[in-house]
Amino acid sequence: MNTMRVNATTIRPAATVADARGRARSFLGALQEPSVAPDAVDTVILVVSELVTNALRHGGGTYTLHLTAHPDLIEVAVDDPSPRAPRMRTPDLTGATGGFGWHMVTHLARTTAVIHWPSGGKTVSAFLSR
Repeated sequence: MNTMRVNATTIRPAATVADARGRARSFLGALQEPSVAPDAVDTVILVVSELVTNALRHGGGTYTLHLTAHPDLIEVAVDDPSPRAPRMRTPDLTGATGGFGWHMVTHLARTTAVIHWPSGGKTVSAFLSR
């Protein structure tokens, strides 16, 4: 299988998480053999949603989503202009401040990576089973 990639950049904060989920669904649906298992599709969509939400909330309101299909993995990567890396926080059980997303992403992914850019900003990646 050849590697398949799609990128989506947004500068509109309105509905961008929903847009990102839609792009991810389209990307996953277009993959040929080996296809992505239905439970893995749900996991990828959840991770896209969490990483994009974090980029919008903590990264200045813009992001670029990169989706790459490797033979045995789906790579979800989100660029944003903030130099601050995601961090584990104690989840707020009242729902006021969150704290669940990064825990969830690191639990669902085989591995994660944060690459800081020399010019500021970063790319946060999650590598998920197909």
